Amino acid sequence: MRKLIAAAMTAGAMFFASPVFAQTPPNVLVVGQIAEPKSLDPHAVTAVNDFRILMNVYDGLTRYKDGTLEPEPALAESWEISDDGITYTFKLREGVTFHDGTPLNAEAVKFNFDRMLNEDHPYHDTGPFPLAFYFSSVDAVKAVDDLTVEFTLKEPFAPFLSNLSYPTGLIVSPEAVKEHGKDYGRNPVGTGAFRFEEWQANSRVVITRNEDYWDGAPPLEAVIYRPITDTNTRIAEMLSGGLDVMVEVPPDSLQQFRDDANFSVYEQAGPHVWFLILNMKEGPFTEKAVRQAANYAINKKALVENILQGTADVAAGPTPPAFAWAYNEELQPYPYDPDKARQLLEEAGYAGEELTFYVTEGGSGMLDPIAMGTAIQADLQAVGMKVNIETYEWNTFLGKVNPGLEGKADMAEMAWMTNSPDTLPFLALRSEAWPEKGGFNSGYYANEKVDELLNKARTSTDQDERAALYKEMQEIVQDDAPWVFVANWKQNAVTGANVENFKLQPSFFLMLQDVAKP
Repeated sequence: MRKLIAAAMTAGAMFFASPVFAQTPPNVLVVGQIAEPKSLDPHAVTAVNDFRILMNVYDGLTRYKDGTLEPEPALAESWEISDDGITYTFKLREGVTFHDGTPLNAEAVKFNFDRMLNEDHPYHDTGPFPLAFYFSSVDAVKAVDDLTVEFTLKEPFAPFLSNLSYPTGLIVSPEAVKEHGKDYGRNPVGTGAFRFEEWQANSRVVITRNEDYWDGAPPLEAVIYRPITDTNTRIAEMLSGGLDVMVEVPPDSLQQFRDDANFSVYEQAGPHVWFLILNMKEGPFTEKAVRQAANYAINKKALVENILQGTADVAAGPTPPAFAWAYNEELQPYPYDPDKARQLLEEAGYAGEELTFYVTEGGSGMLDPIAMGTAIQADLQAVGMKVNIETYEWNTFLGKVNPGLEGKADMAEMAWMTNSPDTLPFLALRSEAWPEKGGFNSGYYANEKVDELLNKARTSTDQDERAALYKEMQEIVQDDAPWVFVANWKQNAVTGANVENFKLQPSFFLMLQDVAKP
C-alpha cells in the first residue's frame, strides 16, 4: 500500500517535470480538491470540500439513498418514531467497530451528540461545532441498551432523519476523541469504507480501504485527496494524468474534457444557491431600496451565460428549485434593470459611499468567484455604487465572513449546498442565527414573520403545510433582499476514462465506496 501511495504522489510530482509520464497507479484514486481541508472532525466543519473526504471515512445512523436526498438505514438498521413525533428509537447494527477496534454501540452514539450539544460535556471543548444547529431540536439522547439508542426531541422536527444523514450526523470514535482531544480533527476515526492513513499539510490526505467494512470492503485500495487551490494547475494535473477525479471544473474547460476520449464528464443539478450576503447592520445596505437596487443592477443572466457558460441558472430567491415540493415557482428573478437600480439608489439617498466586497479565490460551490466578483463589481459601479474588492483564500475567507460582516465588509460572496429546504434559511436568515448566537446570518437579517414561518415549518409533519410556509417565506425574503440572489449551479466532475462506477450525488458529496479503477 505504501508503495502504491508513493507511486501516486510521485506521478503527481512528476507533472511539473514531465507531464507525459504522470500516471496514477491502479486501485488508487487521486482526487483534486479545491482547498486544504479545515479539519477531519465532521462535527467541526461546514464546507463541502471537507465533507467530500469525511463521507468516505465515517457513517451516520442514516445516509442518503443513492441518487436522492431521502434517508435510508446506515449504522442504524431500523428505527421507530412515536405517534407524537417526539421520540426516535434506533436499532444499531450488530458487530460494527470503529477503525480503532472499539465497538459502535449506543453509548458511542450518545457520546457524539452530547459532545456537540451539551456545554457541560467533558469533551465539548474539542469543538467548536458550527452546525450543531442541525440538532437543536434534540432534548436528550439515551442509551437504552447496547444496540438501542433513543432521541427525545423538544418538539416534532420534520428534517431530523435527513439531518442525521448530513455530515454533522456522522459518528466519530469516542475513544479517539478522548485520546486526541482538540487534535482529533487531525486524527479521525470512523466506521466508514475507508480508514484515515495520513494528512500532510498542503500536500495530501490519504485514506485506505477498510477490509472489515460492515457494508462490504470497497474496490479501491486507497484514495488520495490533493489540495490544489489554483484552478489552472488542477486542470493541467487532470489533463496530464496526475489526477483521476476533479470536481468543480470551470465552464471554459468542460468542453475540452468532453472532446477527449481519455476523460468522462459528469453533470447534475442539485440544491445549490450562490448569493451575495449584504450587511444590514451598518452602511448603505441597511436600506431595503439599496439592497433591491443591487439585485436590479447585477446582470445575472450575463453572469450565468458568459462566465458560467450555462452551467447554472439564475436564482430567484433563497430556495433552490431542486427542492421542487417546497420551491415557489411563482417567484421570478430580479430582472436586469440598471435604470430601476439608479432610481432606487436616488430614492434611498445613496451618496456614493464606498463598499467593501469580500471575494474568495475558490471554495465549495463558489463558481469562478474572482471572475464573478469582478463582473459584479463592474455592474454595481455602472449604477454609481463604488465597490472595492478584497480577495482571500477560502478558509481565510470563511474566517472573516462566518463571524459576521460588521466592521469589516458591506457584502460577501457565498454558496450553500443543502440537504433540506429548511437548512439554509434556518441557519442563515433567522434573527436567532446571527453569528454571535451561533448561526451563519452574517449580514444580520431579521424579520419576525420569516422567523415565525421557519419555526412553524420545522415542527409541522404535514409536507403540504410545510411547502406553503416555505413558499411564503421565499416571497418575503425575495422582497426584503438581504442577499443578491445570483445562481443555482449544476455541479460537475471529470474523471479519467478508466474510473468505474463514479456518480455525482444531489448531496454534492463524493461517495467513493463503489468506485473502481482497474
